Amino acid sequence: MTIRHTRLTLAALAGLALLGACGSGDAPAAPAAETATVLDNGMTVSEVVDARQTHLKAVGKAFKTISDNLKASEPDMAAIQAAAASVPTETADMGDWFPEGSGPASGVKTDALPAIWENKADFDSRIADFHAASATLASTAEAGDIAAISEAFKATGATCKSCHETYRADD
Repeated sequence: MTIRHTRLTLAALAGLALLGACGSGDAPAAPAAETATVLDNGMTVSEVVDARQTHLKAVGKAFKTISDNLKASEPDMAAIQAAAASVPTETADMGDWFPEGSGPASGVKTDALPAIWENKADFDSRIADFHAASATLASTAEAGDIAAISEAFKATGATCKSCHETYRADD
């Protein structure tokens, strides 16, 4: 799911919520930061944060599938391969998930730390490292060697961890 697709979905859901609130008179107002702040990409901060969390949860689910199968006595190679292939695809536009203004100062709950925007070059470098590792994981999984997949999975996980340690709260 792309951010653009997510934006359209979220806009439709927001419209339905507004229609549902019509006439109730006592619907609580949404926080101003979520509705008023439109970023350079045309999305609100809330839409951006929701979209990136959706993508990151999909990556987490793929990682869990791989991890669970690597621990299994009889790993499901097709599940590993599908999950590994989904990671570089799901994160292809990861650099766009963190536009200026979508951090915690926006008022929208996010675990993204201000350090992302303070050290953008380093953050972008870590995203590039993740992309390289996830591409290696996908191609290694396609080859089907469990030991090699395990090593590529550890390397990909290390790129995630290095970013989380510096740029994510609650880790």
